[in-house]
Amino acid sequence: MNDQQHTLSELQNLVKRSLDETFPMPVWVKAEISELTVNRSGHCYLDLVETEAGSDTVIARCRATIWSYTFRMLRPYFETTTGQTFTEGLKVLLQAKLEYHEVYGFSLNIRDIDPVYTLGDLARQRRDIIRRLQEDGIYEMNKELELPPVPQCIAVISSPTAAGYQDFTDQLHNNPHRFVFYTKLFPAVMQGNEAPQSIMNALERIYQYEDLFDAVVIIRGGGAQLDLACFDHYELAFHVAQFPLPVITGIGHEKDDTVVDLVAHTRLKTPTAVAEFLIGGALRFSQELKEMEKLFTEIVNDQLEDHQNRLNDAADELKRLVNQAIVSQRNRLNIARIQLANQSDRFLKDHLNHLKRQVMETRNIAGKFVTRQNHLLGQSGNKLSYIFRGRLVKNRNRLDHLKHLIKIEATEQIRIENKNLESVQEKLRLVDPLNILKRGYSLTMMNGKIVKSVRQVFSGDVLETRLSDGKLESKVEKTTKLI
Repeated sequence: MNDQQHTLSELQNLVKRSLDETFPMPVWVKAEISELTVNRSGHCYLDLVETEAGSDTVIARCRATIWSYTFRMLRPYFETTTGQTFTEGLKVLLQAKLEYHEVYGFSLNIRDIDPVYTLGDLARQRRDIIRRLQEDGIYEMNKELELPPVPQCIAVISSPTAAGYQDFTDQLHNNPHRFVFYTKLFPAVMQGNEAPQSIMNALERIYQYEDLFDAVVIIRGGGAQLDLACFDHYELAFHVAQFPLPVITGIGHEKDDTVVDLVAHTRLKTPTAVAEFLIGGALRFSQELKEMEKLFTEIVNDQLEDHQNRLNDAADELKRLVNQAIVSQRNRLNIARIQLANQSDRFLKDHLNHLKRQVMETRNIAGKFVTRQNHLLGQSGNKLSYIFRGRLVKNRNRLDHLKHLIKIEATEQIRIENKNLESVQEKLRLVDPLNILKRGYSLTMMNGKIVKSVRQVFSGDVLETRLSDGKLESKVEKTTKLI
């Protein structure tokens, strides 16, 4: 057994003297802040760790203290330089005096801090987050989503008491164009260590109702740069990049973009800029609709004018054809009459000459044949009369048949053209707004424009209702939205 024996206090005093002799001056130490507590007196107590490279295994741990008079100077210096809250999870380069206490053991008394080291580590962490998102293949996913031309149903992630949220809603809902937007707030913490998880929880709640929304807006009011560290968070950026709805950010800063800004569909500077972006989209769409309405009206008017001209041309052509058919049939009738007259005169002349010859021959015949010849003459007269009447009836029947054919052809042609004309008139009648009104429909107008949605109308507005036989004026007392 070793004869040299020490009490516990003696042994610890030896360790303390040895430590003081080995490290008489403060040294610079690289470590990560694992825990941080500030008590009522302003003293800051830290738990510093060192982890194994490439893993989270702790290979060294030590307590550290920053006394209040030093902490009051170091903390604002560090935060204004780095733009980062002095909190857990940071890798820091600290100047510390090594101390050993007989009761509390080994600790570091922090005298100074190098913010440049932390800035480099934060930039590295930010680059690592961006690289991981790119390697995971999700960095551009949200940007590839199609934003609707007029996103009207907006899910808003913000603090309900933030001035930026109030500015956003006032700007959006009181726009001078009276565009209607529907917003639903999903409250979240927007700064500090709790912010990433709180915003991710809000995204999860929105995901349950994604079919009800067109886009997600993440907004917060202005603030210090160090308040934005929560948006350089891998898990939060991971959720935003893969979210199935377009995400628009208006976090309220104009300098460097956060990682969440980089993966979002659209990045804007402020909440009011987000509202103006949404209103501007609706305004552009409204102007396009007006242009389309104007173009549609011009096309319809051109087609109506073209059909009217074609109808007039068809009516003129029908009239010309009918007149031409009548003139043609009239000429044919006149020719038939002339031919009939010429044939009758020739027939009568031939038979008259024949009769004269018979009379001459009869006179030369002896008297004994007078009676018999008179009888024959009578028979010949009857025969002549019968033949004449037959020819006359035949020609008259032919004339009546021609008249009947002309009448049938003219009537059929007129019937066909009338049917075509009635079809065109029926089509024009069906699209006539006055006939539509006669079936019980009405047009509601305000300020000379047709009202297509209850969202265009507000209490106190004066409406004009047009019916088939007049118009009414009414004042809106209440509107009810069905959707």
